[in-house]
Amino acid sequence: MLKNVFRKRAKKVIEELYSPLSGEVIPLEHVPDPVFAQKMMGDGLAIIPSSGKVVSPTNGKIVKIFPTKHAIGLLSDKGLEILIHIGLDTVELNGEGFEIFVQNGQIVKTGEPLLKVDLEYLERKNKEIVTPVIITNILEKVESLEYAAHHVVTKGEILLTCHVKMWEKESL
Repeated sequence: MLKNVFRKRAKKVIEELYSPLSGEVIPLEHVPDPVFAQKMMGDGLAIIPSSGKVVSPTNGKIVKIFPTKHAIGLLSDKGLEILIHIGLDTVELNGEGFEIFVQNGQIVKTGEPLLKVDLEYLERKNKEIVTPVIITNILEKVESLEYAAHHVVTKGEILLTCHVKMWEKESL
């Protein structure tokens, strides 16, 4: 009986994620790493960057900067967990070629610089520069996802449009 007093209902909210990099957009299925290609981490897109400046794709909070500086996790204001993973096997570089501009717990705005990566250095070290941008909590937070129609994107352009499930309490 009381379980109906505080019922929750889903409120649909749209969140646009903007490209954190300029470059060529490819589907995750084309990333040469099965963890990303098979969407084991979540869904999203990948970018083959043309420049090494990485900016925030949304308003939110930095929740994880990997010690090797090759990846950053964000929590958007609407509850999306976003992973930006710069290159493949770049963890092996132990932070070389990366410069971080933010810190864990920092609040960021869309377009704010997060890090800089030396793409030429990565290529000299025989590392793929393809950069997956993943929503890791997609199953519980996203009702549907619309992918950018662009094949080439400039940082700050819409990359993904997410129909986010937000829960609100329903009163009597």
